[in-house]
Amino acid sequence: MTTPESQNLEYKETWHDEYLKWICGFANAIGGQLHIGKDDKGNVIGLHNAKKLMEDLPNKIRDLLGIIVDVNLKTENGKAYIVIKVEPYPYPISYKGTYHYRSGSTKQELKGAALDRFLLKRQGKTWDGVPIPKVKPEDLDSSVLDQFRTMARKSGRLDESVLNEKNRSLIEKLRLFDGQYLKRAALMLFYSDPEQYVTGAYIKIGFFRTNTDLLYQDEIHGSLFTQIDQTLEILTTKYLKAGIRYEGIQRVEELPVPKDALREALLNAVVHKDYSSGSPIQISVYEEKLMIWNTGSLPESWTKKTLLGKHSSQPFNPDIANAFFRAGEIEAWGRGIERILTVCREAKIPTPEINLESTGLWVVFPFSRGKDKTTQETTQETTQEMILKMMREKPSITRKELSGILQITPDGVKYHLDILRKNGVIRHTGPTKAGKWEILK
Repeated sequence: MTTPESQNLEYKETWHDEYLKWICGFANAIGGQLHIGKDDKGNVIGLHNAKKLMEDLPNKIRDLLGIIVDVNLKTENGKAYIVIKVEPYPYPISYKGTYHYRSGSTKQELKGAALDRFLLKRQGKTWDGVPIPKVKPEDLDSSVLDQFRTMARKSGRLDESVLNEKNRSLIEKLRLFDGQYLKRAALMLFYSDPEQYVTGAYIKIGFFRTNTDLLYQDEIHGSLFTQIDQTLEILTTKYLKAGIRYEGIQRVEELPVPKDALREALLNAVVHKDYSSGSPIQISVYEEKLMIWNTGSLPESWTKKTLLGKHSSQPFNPDIANAFFRAGEIEAWGRGIERILTVCREAKIPTPEINLESTGLWVVFPFSRGKDKTTQETTQETTQEMILKMMREKPSITRKELSGILQITPDGVKYHLDILRKNGVIRHTGPTKAGKWEILK
């Protein structure tokens, strides 16, 4: 019985020099064997030029790939075949300037972000540990650094003497320098506009009626600490509906996703995102669920304990994670998903679904209301009440002014105005730019 092809086994009927790419792929992955003289099912069909290949292949592989492999001549039922055994190499191996990698039973040419991640990994570096020559410590946002100091004092995970030091010394103690240059992590954590250097380093939120019907959306920019706080604020005040129940005469409001679970999910997305992808973290809110997507995954130690049930090899940003840990934002590496599940169970709501896809990771929070939650009070209604209040104070107020005061997009303002018009609550009289609002109800 023959052994089927796998991540470390490949069969070829004859030799062609392009198969050097397969050897390159084995060397860059976990190693493997290339059998020459077998069909794709592993049956020996023999080689007529086995002797010459035994002489040529070791030198050709050494000269073109720069590695030494075992090349052995085998026979079965009088038919010759060659086994090329390749060991995994600790440094990147290229074939004529291209890098190949064995994944599953296929070979892939590494390009773009995938190549960057591979090269960094072989150099013992992570994406967030790469130095950035153009950003200096004095370019970092002092207000965000002060916010970090406040959080770290509360967490008690940094000595007071360290927190009292100047910004440069604090950054050094957080190990956010690589030689004389700041690491990418420092840029992401404390720079006011990391998108100048990292495309897609922001969070995008949208409220959907259906998958294709987007009602309104927002984008959250700035440092990662700023993004976490602002995203949590806008989700809980604009996008999520608060359920209401009563304990005796006391009114209790509850979000469909506990705030602690939501914060933990946001932190996971930020810490484990593959920032080389150029895509923002995306949060999709529906009437019945909230979905968080990012081009990243979970560390292997997490996936074994949670819902995925398989290993993950997506990048992890340890320098960014360390800063959030020191600030008390994350309890310990590898515990985030467990904490989300625990919080949801304690709140007696459905635990989130975690779906790992080729393009990234989805965390899906389904909404569920208890039987004693009789009514809902939505943030949409609160927003509309604020709009009416401002119209009473200033009937000539413009959509742009409302957008700035409410901190929502002009499209979001238009959505609320349309609802108020449709329900006969307001109307606009006079010219578009110089008219005024009238409140009818």
